[in-house]
Amino acid sequence: MTVADTEQKTQEEQAEDLIQSFEWLDSLEEQYQYLIDLGRKLPPMNEADKVEANRVHGCQSQVWLVAHPRPGTLDVIDFEADSDAHIVRGLVAILKKIYSGQPAAKILSFDIEGFLKQLGLDQHLSLGRRNGLGEMVKRIKTLAATLAPQNAAH
Repeated sequence: MTVADTEQKTQEEQAEDLIQSFEWLDSLEEQYQYLIDLGRKLPPMNEADKVEANRVHGCQSQVWLVAHPRPGTLDVIDFEADSDAHIVRGLVAILKKIYSGQPAAKILSFDIEGFLKQLGLDQHLSLGRRNGLGEMVKRIKTLAATLAPQNAAH
């Protein structure tokens, strides 16, 4: 674990950083390249976790996602995910930046639709990728609700 990992930005700071990055990109091609670059930086997922039980259904490409409570915390949840498609890996990286390391209540209350709209991803992704992204978000929120202490989910 690096120093950067222990000094995690808030969900709002992560969202603002991503929004600013996308605002600097002039074309759809640059946005896709940025997504691919984000995906390349995604830490590798443990191959043992790439099983059917962890696969996100509803995605055109293969996506695996696991969540676990952060040791030593009551309700902070970490996510690991991967995909076999470059752009989808970038989408996974965005969701990981927004959701991983956050308390379950923040995961459940974050306005992901508004955030994705600010990035422009709501209009620039194909229908299949938008559907897959929605399924990834649904899975993250389901896992957060499952792993959250009862009082954190309310």
